[in-house]
Amino acid sequence: MAPAGLAAAPPAGPPPGLPPGLPPGLEEVEALARRVAGYDPRADVALIERAGRTAAEAHATQRRENGDPYITHPIAVANILADYRLDSATIATALLHDVAEDTSVGLKEIERRFGAEVARLVDGVTKLTRIELQSERTKQAENLRKLVLAMSEDIRVLLVKLADRLHNMRTLHFVPQPERRRKTARETIEIFAPLAERIGMDALKTELETLSFQEMHPEARQTIAARLTYLRGQSANLIKEIEQDLKRVLGRHGVHAIDVTGREKSPYSIWLKMQKKNVAFEALSDVMAFRVIVDDRAACYAALGAVHDAYRVVPGRFKDYISTPKTNGYQSLHTGVTVPERRNAKIEVQIRTREMHEVAEYGVAAHWIYKQGPAGQTPGANRKRYPWVRALLDILENAEGAQDFLDHTKLELHRDQVFCFSPKGDLIELPRGATPIDFAYEVHSQVGDSCVGAKVNGKIVPLRHQLENGDQVEIITARGGQPNPAWERFVVTGKARARIRRFVHARQKEENRESGRSAIVRVFRQEGLEGSEKLLEGALKALKQPGLDELYTAVGSGSLSAREVLHAAVPELRIPPRNTEPLPLTRPRARLGASPMLGRPERAGGGRATAAAGLPVTGLVSGMPYHFAGCCHPLPGERILGIVTTGKGVTIHAADCHTLENFAATPERFLDIDWDEASSATRVGRVVVETRTRNSALAALTETVAQNDGAVTGLKVQHRDGETIEVLIDVEVTDLRHLERIMAALRAPADNLRVERMRG
Repeated sequence: MAPAGLAAAPPAGPPPGLPPGLPPGLEEVEALARRVAGYDPRADVALIERAGRTAAEAHATQRRENGDPYITHPIAVANILADYRLDSATIATALLHDVAEDTSVGLKEIERRFGAEVARLVDGVTKLTRIELQSERTKQAENLRKLVLAMSEDIRVLLVKLADRLHNMRTLHFVPQPERRRKTARETIEIFAPLAERIGMDALKTELETLSFQEMHPEARQTIAARLTYLRGQSANLIKEIEQDLKRVLGRHGVHAIDVTGREKSPYSIWLKMQKKNVAFEALSDVMAFRVIVDDRAACYAALGAVHDAYRVVPGRFKDYISTPKTNGYQSLHTGVTVPERRNAKIEVQIRTREMHEVAEYGVAAHWIYKQGPAGQTPGANRKRYPWVRALLDILENAEGAQDFLDHTKLELHRDQVFCFSPKGDLIELPRGATPIDFAYEVHSQVGDSCVGAKVNGKIVPLRHQLENGDQVEIITARGGQPNPAWERFVVTGKARARIRRFVHARQKEENRESGRSAIVRVFRQEGLEGSEKLLEGALKALKQPGLDELYTAVGSGSLSAREVLHAAVPELRIPPRNTEPLPLTRPRARLGASPMLGRPERAGGGRATAAAGLPVTGLVSGMPYHFAGCCHPLPGERILGIVTTGKGVTIHAADCHTLENFAATPERFLDIDWDEASSATRVGRVVVETRTRNSALAALTETVAQNDGAVTGLKVQHRDGETIEVLIDVEVTDLRHLERIMAALRAPADNLRVERMRG
């Protein structure tokens, strides 16, 4: 993968100041090899040196944006991994990770020189960018999909990718294009920082977040940094004083503390808390955190008791990740207390053993050499070691496409935790705000599909009930049960949402297929013909359809009309019969008189627009009342049909509206109409947006609509909880493409978790 700092046109020849033929970076490679040998006596030093020389020679003519020889990048990536004490195969992969993509040395040559293991790891990293897609967002989704597949086989692929991204972020300021920098920073904070957190690499995650925050919100970072500097000046030695207080408290209770350290929280974590809680900096009570390292597990609880005995506990801040570790292996006790002797400072205290601290800081890398090692690596092992990898693979299997996968994966990665229990005592980790439906799908996809009810702590609860830590959840299932499309509005896990959406799409496709088949049979019968499969198969080529099922689905979804199929199968019916006067209601494209409502939806008082000249649709008779259906909100740019109702006029539906199925038995009521391309009338489309709860949420949504030339004609809050808010927005637009453009703009902010068109 070409890093952010790779120059577009590298100069030819060796870099200035070096003897001809001697690539730069060889001394650094030798130092790296010695460093790896220092922490791993089994390291293959020769492999690392050969990989470094190959990379140095392959990249000899390339430079980065800042003018440094390009080899400085892979060496920096390898050194980052050496900080985490990774094995020699991973270090060699880091040195070679750009060779196969950016130089003439191919993957087969890498395998010949360095063996199958290194070649597999290099391939797992480099193939992520070997795609050519039109959309940058689709490209990001496809890259993430490939990364999940690669790391499911070997987690070291992710480690190399994270180290590569970290060095690119450290050198991001050399990239001249601001938009390119912001795009890289947004991708880092949305995808790579959460992935680092999931494998427990907290230090790496924090640095990725800090660097991204600095690029994306420089003014906010500067403001928070200035406030921290001011507070530091007001209480110069406060952190040191509290450290000494904690040591005295622990000593007084007979607890031996290996280390007690305090620090300010990072500007990004402070900013994130300000956003979530919707408060100003001054309202935050805990901008300092203290870490207590003790000898063993029992001492952790003894230290907790000492801290709680000495200080006033902040309610709701205690978390026990020792008895219920996070899925990435993280273990620690967290508590919040007030230190009255130090100006009533509210602080967070984390208590853990030395081994727990190693895992907390370095995650999977902390015990790679000692507990796993390359020899123990088997395909699929990571799926068992890391349940969240399995969860991402489940989303991948159920997602309708790359973009769908990206949206659901972001939900899966950005989540706080709730720990619940099955009736058998199995521990299930879920995101905060999860429901029994999320729990059911976490147990098994078939359990989720057949769920009809739930008991929490022995009591029947609604399926949208939000689970709490320690809840015991029992799922009630029924044979033949199916997912309810309405579940998608309140489930929070990507796995549940992807599975429900897949079922809805499959059912809609089946309904479209049956609806299309019925429509074709109906139109053939009207002409006194039998629409046999043999007759229809002869029309497939003309209609550019691969098979009959696809033909039926196209007609059912409205992309083809049944009459188009009839004319393709029986071309002679295209010629209208002579001496036949068409019925008034079926006269095509009749131009009508003026209408003061110009196609607006039916008014609350019940009045309907009367067809007249300038109407946005064609195919109606002058004077015929009409109104647009509220069940599907049809827009110019999509196929429409009319339903004639005696005494009420014509109701205009989108061709794929499910309501039309209710009129299948009375085909004579269907009216073939279309949009008048010459009309400039606007229509109202409905959009549902799920966004994070904050004061500016609704203002941000309406501003986005206005910036994209839309007008908000109605807004309703459907559902609200502590984390998210679901909003229905009626938007006045010119056509379907205009609405899709507004929806795309609404999807851009990370706070907007779901944006969909509402039909009904």
